[in-house]
Amino acid sequence: MGSLPEVVEDCMGVLQLFSDGTVFRHQNIDFPTQPVDDQSVLHKDCLFSEPHDLRLRLYKPASAFNDDDRRLPVLFYFRGGGFCVGSRDWPSCHNGCQRLSSALDAVVVAPDYRLAPEDRLPAAMDDGVAAVTWLQSQAAGGGDEWFGNADFDRVFVVGDSSGGNIAHHVAVRLGAGSLGLGPVRVRGYVLLAPFFGGVSRTESEEGPREEMMSLEDLDRFWRLSLPAGEDRDHPLANPFGAASCCKKLEKVDMDPIMVIVGERELLRDRSHDYATKLAEMGKKVEYVEIKGKQHGFFTNDPYSETSHELVDVINRFILDNSS
Repeated sequence: MGSLPEVVEDCMGVLQLFSDGTVFRHQNIDFPTQPVDDQSVLHKDCLFSEPHDLRLRLYKPASAFNDDDRRLPVLFYFRGGGFCVGSRDWPSCHNGCQRLSSALDAVVVAPDYRLAPEDRLPAAMDDGVAAVTWLQSQAAGGGDEWFGNADFDRVFVVGDSSGGNIAHHVAVRLGAGSLGLGPVRVRGYVLLAPFFGGVSRTESEEGPREEMMSLEDLDRFWRLSLPAGEDRDHPLANPFGAASCCKKLEKVDMDPIMVIVGERELLRDRSHDYATKLAEMGKKVEYVEIKGKQHGFFTNDPYSETSHELVDVINRFILDNSS
């Protein structure tokens, strides 16, 4: 009689990978954040990828439904989760999207994407592009009525943590001007502590662990999500991991990018390095560091004073890049 399979990877008690390849996802999760009932914003779910049964959640200010003269920008929000865990209906994602929709007076689109290890990268990036392409079908006529007063010429992509990595790859794939997506026009990208990696450690990675995240957690996410046999210098993890990647990235025209990261994040140095190297390549990029903050400060409390400042920074970026 064979031995029972053993747990070989455990992601924060939410996901377990067994020695026989079985993946177990816990459904009863004790979330540190509880849902906020924001009456000023309505939401609903839509199917956007039938082949993969993927849904997204739309958010829209309640006051905008009967105001056809009010043109709302469209804001994609790709959530975090290390490419392995998470959902559009997790409280951290839901609360953050409500906050962005209300504060920015925007239609927020929060897509799910396929998760590793069942679907390893680049599945999540493919789904990110598919979600933006879905918006084109909504703009072409006969789309969802919630987009009735959406301004498809002012589309922005926000990505948080692993979602920031997805946003980067969407930006690279679409290129400047998002040609071929008309009438949809992506104007810019906001990357919140984008989840990038690399074989060589940075100073911030080797610094003190965060309250809710350790370097071991980051490494585990990469082991579970990268293509089998690849390391953290793979282009999906490290945009500058190989000279050939840098040369390809230099040739890509990209829309404006804002990188925002907490001062005390393990990912701080990677975020700073990313912004610095893009600027050296001649890309339009802005770097913002939030003093004293750790990973997830926005989604853990999107109504805090610091999150209010963050929303103001994003709003300025939207206004600066809306034409």
